[in-house]
Amino acid sequence: MVVNRTIQDFQKLMFILYGERDQKRGIEKSLMWLQTEIGELLEAYLKDDQKSLQEEVADVFAWLCSVCNLLNIDIENAAWKKYPFYCPKCGVSPCECQSL
Repeated sequence: MVVNRTIQDFQKLMFILYGERDQKRGIEKSLMWLQTEIGELLEAYLKDDQKSLQEEVADVFAWLCSVCNLLNIDIENAAWKKYPFYCPKCGVSPCECQSL
C-alpha cells in the first residue's frame, strides 16, 4: 500500500516527537544544532559516504522542521510561496539568472 506523506506530515511528526524538547531548548540552540547537522552533511559529502549523506540529509531536514515549528512557520507553504514553479529572482523556469 502506498501512503501519500507530505512535508507537512513530517513537520507535524517532528512536533509530536520533539516539540516539548524543542521548546525547552529554544530557537537559538535549535539553530545551532541545525548548523551542526549541516556541517555533518558537508563532511559526509567530502568523504563521499552515501549512507551518511542520506542520514545527514534527513537530520538537516528534521532539524529545519523543528526550527520551523518553533517559529510557527509551515515549511511546505513557505517553500511553495517563495518558489512557485519558477525562479524568484528572474521569474523563469528553468532559472536564467547570470550569477551562480
